Amino acid sequence: MKKHILGFPRMGIRRELKAALESLWKGELAFDLFEERCRELRLRHWTIQKDAGLSMVTTGDFAWYDHVLDTAYMFNAIPERFRALPKENGELYFKMARGDERFNTPAMEMTKWFNTNYHYITPEIDKDFVPQLNAEKILKETKEALDAGFVVKPVVVGPITFLSLAKGVDGYNCWEKAAVLVDSYAQLLAELAQYAEWIQIDEPILAGELPEEGRKIFVETYQKLNAAAGNAKLLLATYFDSVDDNLDLALQSGCAALHLDLTRGGKNLDEVLEKFPQNMILSAGIVDGRNIWKNNFAASVATLRKIQAKLGDRMMVASSCSLLHSPVDLSEETLMDPEIKNWMAFAVQKCSEVAFLSDYLDGTCDWRIAAENAVAMQERAQSSRIHRPEVKERLASVTSDMLSRKSPYPVRRKAQESLNLPLFPTTTIGSFPQTPEIRRTRRALRKNEISQEEYVEFMKKEIAFVVQKQEELGLDVLVHGEPERNDMVEYFGEQLNGFVFTQNGWVQSYGSRCVKPPVIYGDVSRPAPMTIDWICYAQSLTKKPMKGMLTGPVTILCWSFVRDDVDRETVCKQIALAIRDETADLEKNGVRVIQIDEAALSEGMPIKKRDAAAYLKWAVESFRLTSTPVEDETQIHTHMCYSEFNKIIRAIAEMDADVISIEACRSKMELLEAFREFEYPNEIGPGVYDIHSPRIPETEEIVDLLERSLQYEPAERLWVNPDCGLKTRRWEEVLPSLEHMVAAAKIMREK
Repeated sequence: MKKHILGFPRMGIRRELKAALESLWKGELAFDLFEERCRELRLRHWTIQKDAGLSMVTTGDFAWYDHVLDTAYMFNAIPERFRALPKENGELYFKMARGDERFNTPAMEMTKWFNTNYHYITPEIDKDFVPQLNAEKILKETKEALDAGFVVKPVVVGPITFLSLAKGVDGYNCWEKAAVLVDSYAQLLAELAQYAEWIQIDEPILAGELPEEGRKIFVETYQKLNAAAGNAKLLLATYFDSVDDNLDLALQSGCAALHLDLTRGGKNLDEVLEKFPQNMILSAGIVDGRNIWKNNFAASVATLRKIQAKLGDRMMVASSCSLLHSPVDLSEETLMDPEIKNWMAFAVQKCSEVAFLSDYLDGTCDWRIAAENAVAMQERAQSSRIHRPEVKERLASVTSDMLSRKSPYPVRRKAQESLNLPLFPTTTIGSFPQTPEIRRTRRALRKNEISQEEYVEFMKKEIAFVVQKQEELGLDVLVHGEPERNDMVEYFGEQLNGFVFTQNGWVQSYGSRCVKPPVIYGDVSRPAPMTIDWICYAQSLTKKPMKGMLTGPVTILCWSFVRDDVDRETVCKQIALAIRDETADLEKNGVRVIQIDEAALSEGMPIKKRDAAAYLKWAVESFRLTSTPVEDETQIHTHMCYSEFNKIIRAIAEMDADVISIEACRSKMELLEAFREFEYPNEIGPGVYDIHSPRIPETEEIVDLLERSLQYEPAERLWVNPDCGLKTRRWEEVLPSLEHMVAAAKIMREK
């Protein structure tokens, strides 16, 4: 029986790819040495898969920046503004992702990969797009694996998913290019077929909202692709939800195998087995690629036996999706509580779990491993560390009054005039550059190289510096800069009950950006205030309003590895009550502006429209639990990242924040169309410059964006702010960018 994973994490156990990328971008690492480090990582990752006992290793999953960008580059979907750049040494590729500050060229848009916290580069398709295959990278890496003695399975993003995720330039219909793009895909498969028995084509859109154009051409497309693959077998891979609405297409694809995510999409397994074709193999995604909990072998074997009883040996055992969303190796976690660690599995361990389950069915496994797994499952279920009666009782006592502000927005707006803010008030999203000195100081505290008193003194100096710079720039609502925060979720999780943390549990967010999600293992509560001292100190340094900065419950939930023994709504509302206490304490200490970030509200959406309403209901209720214990005079802000706002605009309005800031720069304010169509009633700060790119926007450019914003929102409800936090940027970029932003706001006030 074949056993495989859909992909492996790229970054490396110690984020070696991140270090190589950032050295390359700084000019400190030659491109040939960068490629050599990437090759070393690939060989290491293939060896892990082979040593675990998997039947084949995955190639083509090692992107320098992003696998969707790889696909766009491979088929020549290069926006017109980049086409003149040289392709050598990855220059064109990286400029597409990061922009080109030399020529003031903005980067391509970026958004979330379905409902994960991974960001992909949005392909841009215009009428002049002519697919032209450049398969050098995937062919080189596949041959590299073959030469090293591995059995290979190349993976590519499928054409239907690619076009579904692409953006038509100036309203162009991307599907007009489907036929010529599929021809290029056919050419790619014909080339890959020389090296591989199996080729994996990812079409996760089958588990989501497949556009009608994609539905119409799906079967015809795969007839052509199967023919082009010749003797190679196509494995059609779906994940993140069940394939039900589009099951007929998947089963008619003619592919040799169909992969299903049984951890998030197994609810219609009986229907699948009933309809499954005689000539198709089912790849059973039974090991969760998106979480860190050990596989429950007893439950998984029961599911696999059910499939086996219907399909016999026409089955593969697999991870549910790519392990891209999982940390690399649990064995590196030397400081974690042993009891909780025994409940977990990272990517390396998940490879072994896939192999073990296959061997179990074949009767060739080590039965002691099954016994150890059963003990771990029982110990976790019965652990007193997980369940806290007082938390459950408080959640049960939540009333409807706790879900609303005291007065509607127009009344609150009048009360908040005492903040004395000008037209087009300026602010930032919260964080300022995290310098090497800041990181060294936090590291020194962790290693007990400095005292807590020395640490606090250093951070106060950083806060004072940030406040002074904002005063000099002329910003209207200030922030303390968050120097004490390693991560906007981890910082809060470290101070809440029910969380545990990893040393090296890094996962890729985008490009070289990695996050280390907290692990929510039990009931959540707040034992003590978390931000009060820092915010109050910052407020003491200025007469201008100082924003209290909190992370919202949905974002903490979505950016953590979440316990799987209770539903997500319960966990989210437990977090909400903890943050509610912090909101109330900030106001009691004189903080009049409080930002509760819900960057991940859209990310948490189910990938099927019919499931969205139920999710949005409890997500909005969770936010309102955090934001409602304050008086009308206190202004509540929230911030959201890369959201398809037209899908959630009503939910955003129901959150009833006084001010919402959003990322809108890369789309040139097109995202605001949703706010005009719905007539969003409260205040909004559309991001006026892209913080994910090193380029510095000119004042005139920001003025233009603000003037565009006036097409959607009246001036009295518009704020001026960057797209997102400034943590990852350098002061040399931040100061002139904010100076131009403030200047643009002044110009708009004069107009």
